[in-house]
Amino acid sequence: MHNTRYARYGMVCSVDHLASAAGVNALERGGSAADAAIATNAVLAVTAPHLCGMGGDLFALVHADGEVTALDASGRAGSGADAAQLRSEGHERMPHLKDIRSVTVPGCVDGWLALHDRYGRLPLEQLLAPAIRLAESGFPASPLMAPGAPLMAEQPGGTDYAPVRAAGDLMTRPGVARALLSIVEDGRDGFYLGEFGGGLLELGAGEYTSEDLAKATGEWVRPLSVEAFGHRIWSMPPVSQGYLLLLSLGIVDGLDLPDSPEHPAFAHLLAEASRAAGHDRLALLYENATGLVGPEEIARRRALVDPAARSRLAAPTADGDTTYLCAVDGEGMGVSLIQSNASGFGSLLIEPNTGINLHNRGIGFSLEPGHPAEYAPGRRPPHTLAPALITRPDGSLRSVVGTMGGDAQPQILLQVITSLLKYGRQPGQALAAPRWRLGSTTGFDTWTDPDAIVLQLEEGAPWTGGLESLGHPVAAVPYGSSFGHAHLIDVQDNGVLAGAADPRSLIGAALGI
Repeated sequence: MHNTRYARYGMVCSVDHLASAAGVNALERGGSAADAAIATNAVLAVTAPHLCGMGGDLFALVHADGEVTALDASGRAGSGADAAQLRSEGHERMPHLKDIRSVTVPGCVDGWLALHDRYGRLPLEQLLAPAIRLAESGFPASPLMAPGAPLMAEQPGGTDYAPVRAAGDLMTRPGVARALLSIVEDGRDGFYLGEFGGGLLELGAGEYTSEDLAKATGEWVRPLSVEAFGHRIWSMPPVSQGYLLLLSLGIVDGLDLPDSPEHPAFAHLLAEASRAAGHDRLALLYENATGLVGPEEIARRRALVDPAARSRLAAPTADGDTTYLCAVDGEGMGVSLIQSNASGFGSLLIEPNTGINLHNRGIGFSLEPGHPAEYAPGRRPPHTLAPALITRPDGSLRSVVGTMGGDAQPQILLQVITSLLKYGRQPGQALAAPRWRLGSTTGFDTWTDPDAIVLQLEEGAPWTGGLESLGHPVAAVPYGSSFGHAHLIDVQDNGVLAGAADPRSLIGAALGI
């Protein structure tokens, strides 16, 4: 089942209908797409702590006045970061849960403020009002968040979650409301140097200093792009893995794709392009890495793809929980924004004053001595977050699109964008179609054992027999969130906005005016 929504004067897509409604409300008040994105994300920070929040990070792409800009609001490690100490404790990788060292200084609020300062029209008081109201007065727990609430209620500082046992149970977040009000009243300092910042310093016990929290992390950077299917596709530069999407699209654009995406060659060629793009990501992705995307590099990697057989290249296969949202206003501004805690509720650590759960994006750091992404003070870890934006040859906005999905984000977007641009599917069709993803059912490290990789096929996928004949081990996986929550707004030739929220998100909504 697929459902494309149409609108003329603005549209917002997100994982939560309450959040999309807040974004549309901003558009109706005369706000920009950036205003709508902030309002939407603020509500998600209240209602979707299993995906995102003010204790997480943010990336965004913006199309405005014929220009594409990129915002990196990912956090940096605190001054107490010490890889040698972790190694001395026996860690070979960054700790995953319940360890403050996986928590870089959260960048979400810095991202909101940078986005608002450059592209906002409405006051923050109006944009954050819906989120504050829900946090103070209560909201019904979603069917996606409710199953994890009992676990969070057991964590120190997790009292907000105690009333939730099932979808629809009411939940309030008074500390989150205070944190949002602190931004309205005192700007950045109200959050980072106020109640939240004080609790983070306390919880960190030397991991951060007040000087770490005083440094704004939101930074406007130069986006990366590639030409494919007669369009230019944009994504984030490192520390984002957005370059993998661009490499994959560049590779696929030069391959002989079948006439239908239901042909097994569609899944085979796109999966092999993803392997060719991503097999060496661990070595190449780090802050300020350069030279990752270009015609020669795309051609070199395309040569690794065999149309008739599966390769033995490694691939990233880790899961991840994130939320993506997008907005387009009546004047043609488009925002493609992704915001994340990394692993569901994040590190399972909760800032004690406000009850904001903290991400664990620091798991992207390396503990290999001398690695460019080694855990160290002031560094940003590599990120899976990879929003996308598409422009036409004349520079006008075509689409804003993105997805949750951890390592599979570039793989999911490769399928959605190819379906949209190559096969002419409407947004709802492109999002609802069954997907594949590179995964592992063995538990082995797929970076060192590529034969442990299986091609996971979503329920209803038409490619099974053909892929096995090409040498792919395949595994059937139920239709659902493990294949991402992708959202898409497409600006059609007549100016009408065609959008869709991923049906896998259950309560997602594409709303327009």
